[in-house]
Amino acid sequence: MDRLDVEDILSDALEILGGETVKDPGYVQYGPLRLTVAPKDGKANTLLADHLFSPALVLAELVERGVLPVAGRRIVELGAGCALPSLLAATIDPPPSLIVATDYPDNVILGNLKSNVERNKPHYRPPCQVDCLGYEWGTDTTPLSRLSKCIDSTLSGYDIVIMSDLLHFDSSHGVLVLALTSLLADSSQARVYVAAGNYTAPHVCDNFLNLGTRAGLIWEQGTNERLVEPWMGSMIVSGLDATQLTTRKRACRWWIGRWNDAVSAG
Repeated sequence: MDRLDVEDILSDALEILGGETVKDPGYVQYGPLRLTVAPKDGKANTLLADHLFSPALVLAELVERGVLPVAGRRIVELGAGCALPSLLAATIDPPPSLIVATDYPDNVILGNLKSNVERNKPHYRPPCQVDCLGYEWGTDTTPLSRLSKCIDSTLSGYDIVIMSDLLHFDSSHGVLVLALTSLLADSSQARVYVAAGNYTAPHVCDNFLNLGTRAGLIWEQGTNERLVEPWMGSMIVSGLDATQLTTRKRACRWWIGRWNDAVSAG
């Protein structure tokens, strides 16, 4: 990413709307969740973990509406930041069996992620197990696989992988696809949900999708491609009304990925 790319991305942060700064209460509220973003320091600043961007809101709305089905699933979120979509999934009834929110193994980033996981424990639906773990894309996934197998030792991998606003890290697409394909369960029912802001250029998104296709995935673009679907969530989102949330939703693209028939059958 060059400097202009970063400026385009930062202009989409939740605290910015229509060129004016929205009063920041120090946390993000979505329904029952109260989340903080990492302090603007070190890796958190470099990896943009110090903001909440529109793609996380889009995925959270999919969770809230049941478009992203969570009941009984083992879910892992890569590059989670404040982990809005994955932690919201833990509050849904019936709940997932397991949520694992991951991000870069940095003390500042992980410290904030762990605080979010702990702070919102009263809202998780039993018997959902919620964990967080430091994970650098492309490295050994064994620790994550162990967590998944604690739920069912006969099954390997995760039923759902969530990726919110990660595609702008274009130089990391290779290791991101490696992480995804290593963690996604070898099942015809397994799914990956990917969302990106329009500030991530189409050719950058296409590069990631093409790498995923070569790795055995099939992609379907989400229904708001025509930019007509309004915000359909009903939970309160701090600082944003339905009109503003619709604007943010329409500024994003999202995809559902699954294994192609040859992979899932083999």
